[in-house]
Amino acid sequence: MCGIVGFVGRDHAKEKIIDGLKRLEYRGYDSAGIALPINGKIEIRKHVGEIKNLEKIIGDADYDSSAGIGHTRWATHGVPSDVNAHPHGNSDNTIAIVHNGIIENYQEIKERLVKEYGITFKSDTDSEVIAHLIGVFYKGDLLEAVNKAVAEMRGAYAVGAIAAAEPDKIVAVRKDAPLVAGIGKGCNFIASDIPALLKYVREVYLIENNETVVLTKDDIKIYDEKGNTVKRDVFHVTWDADAAEKEGYEHFMLKEIHEQPKGIYETLTRRINDDGTINLDGISMTKEDIEGFNKIYIVACGTAYHAGLVGKLIIEKMARVPVEVDIASEFRYRDPFVDENTLFIAISQSGETLDTLAALREARKKGARILSVVNVVGSSVARESDDVFYTWAGPEIAVASTKAYTTQLICMYLIGLYMGSTKGTVDKELYTGMLEELKALPDKVERILQNEEDIAALAKQYHRREQVFFIGRGLDSGVSYEGSLKLKEISYINSFAIAAGELKHGTIALMEEETLVFALATQDFLYEKMVSNVEEIKARGARIVAVAKEGRTEIEKVADQVIYIPDCADEVAPVLAVVPLQIFAYYVARYRGCNIDKPKNLAKSVTVE
Repeated sequence: MCGIVGFVGRDHAKEKIIDGLKRLEYRGYDSAGIALPINGKIEIRKHVGEIKNLEKIIGDADYDSSAGIGHTRWATHGVPSDVNAHPHGNSDNTIAIVHNGIIENYQEIKERLVKEYGITFKSDTDSEVIAHLIGVFYKGDLLEAVNKAVAEMRGAYAVGAIAAAEPDKIVAVRKDAPLVAGIGKGCNFIASDIPALLKYVREVYLIENNETVVLTKDDIKIYDEKGNTVKRDVFHVTWDADAAEKEGYEHFMLKEIHEQPKGIYETLTRRINDDGTINLDGISMTKEDIEGFNKIYIVACGTAYHAGLVGKLIIEKMARVPVEVDIASEFRYRDPFVDENTLFIAISQSGETLDTLAALREARKKGARILSVVNVVGSSVARESDDVFYTWAGPEIAVASTKAYTTQLICMYLIGLYMGSTKGTVDKELYTGMLEELKALPDKVERILQNEEDIAALAKQYHRREQVFFIGRGLDSGVSYEGSLKLKEISYINSFAIAAGELKHGTIALMEEETLVFALATQDFLYEKMVSNVEEIKARGARIVAVAKEGRTEIEKVADQVIYIPDCADEVAPVLAVVPLQIFAYYVARYRGCNIDKPKNLAKSVTVE
C-alpha cells in the first residue's frame, strides 16, 4: 500500500524522491507528497490524486535541498485529501515524517498532546501524532527524539523522519511494515520497497523489525531496539528494473498475463533435477519430518488464499496429510490447533502482508515449522520463515495478481509431489505423470493466450453486466473464486463465486433471465454433475459461459458459449482454467474504462490489518 522514499546526498533530492515515488505507484495510493529541509525550515508539498498532481504544484521551483522524504498514501485514517496526505509536520514545520501502517493508540497520544502542549492538529490521520510527538521530544538530536516517540507508539509502522536543524540526516524506524536502506556513492536512501531505488542503487540493507536506521550521505547506521549497533550483510539486487516496464503492453496486468508461461517455466524447471527429483530450494524435509506432521495449515489472503484452496486438495491427495486453509486475518483470532507437529505454509506475493505475517508469528509461538511461498526475495515473510520456496514470477506491478497466482499454484504442486514421493504415498507412475503434466503447462498457457481476441470479444459482449456468477466443483471451485475476484477487482462488477453443489442451498434464487454465469467444468470425474448444475440454472434463463477441456464438446448442448482449454490432467487444470478468466476480466475493465493497474481503493501490498 503506502510508499516511502527518502534520500540524503549532495544535491537533487527532489528529483530522486519523485522518481522513487513513481516507481512505487503500483502499490496503490490516493495522494502524494514530499518534504525538503531548506533554510532552517521544512518545505512540505502534497496533493491528493496522482503524483503528476504533486509535480504540478511543485512546478519548476528550484528547491535547493540535498535531503528529503516522500510518500504515496493509501487512506486508512481520514479521507483522501491534501491535508491528510503525507508528509506531516509538527506545529512549526521543523520536523516532518512519512509513515506506513497504523498507530493503534494515536487517539490517546493526540489527546495528551492537545492537553499538555496545546497542539492543534490539521489532519484526521493517525500519522500526524508522530510528527508532533517527535517535535515535543526534539532537543537537537533527531535519533533520540524518534526513539522516545517510538517508545510511546503502539501499532505497525515504518516511519521516516527529518529535522530542519539536521538537514543532512534521515532517521527511520521499522515495526511490522517493510523498510530497506539503499547504499549509494556519496548518497543513501530509504524506501518501503526495493523498486523505488533500482535506478540508483543495487546494494541494500534489509531493515528488520524494531530496528532504527540513521542515514547521512556518507554512512548508514542500524540500531536494535536497545540502541546497540547492528552489523548487517549487504543484499545485492540481481533483478533488472526494466522488468517493471510495460514493454509495449497497454497495461502491466496484460503484460503480466502474457508473462505467465515464462513464470511457470522458471518456477518449475529451477526445481526439477536432471534425474527427475524435486529440489525445493535446499529445503530439507525428511520422511520422518513429513510423517511427523499431523496437520498442515495454509494461510494467506486474497489471491494467495485462492492458491491455497487448490494447494489443499493437491497436498492432501499427494501427501495424505489433512490440510486446512485459513484466511490470515481470521487465523490468529480463533486460537488454532497448532503445535510442533504442524507445518504452517504462508503464501504471499509481496511477503509483506501484515495479516499473513501476524498469523505466521502466532504459529511460530506455538511451535509450528514455517514454510513460506513468496515472490519477493528478502521480504519479511521470507526472513521470518524456517524454509522459503520462492516463486520466480518476476516483479508483479499490477495490483490485480495474475502471474503470482499461477506460479504459486506450481509451488503447491511441487510441494505436494515432493512430500508425497518422500513419504511414499505417491507411486512412480503418478509422480512421473504429474511432472510431465507440469512441464507441458507453459506451452498450453501460450496456446490459450493465442486465443486472446476471442476472449476479448466475449468481454465486449458482456462488459455492461453488473452481476456475474462463477461456479465450479472440486479444484474448479477454487478457480471460480479467483476468477470472480479478478473481475470485481478491476471492473467493479458485483461478481460472486460458489461451489456448484451449493447452488440449490440459496443462490439459485438469484438465477433469472440473462443472468451471466461462468461455469467451470474441467474436472473429468465431476463433469456429469457439473453439466447437471448448468442445466438447472439454464432452466431459469441464465446465460452460460462454460470453461472446459478440448474434446468435451457435450458442454455445448447446455452452454451458450464455451472457452476451451488444452486437454490435461484434472489436477493441473486450475493453472489453465484461470487464464481465460484473467483475460476476460482485463478486457471487461478495459471496455468499461477502468484504471486497470491501479483499481480504486486497492493496494498491491496490504501492510495494515
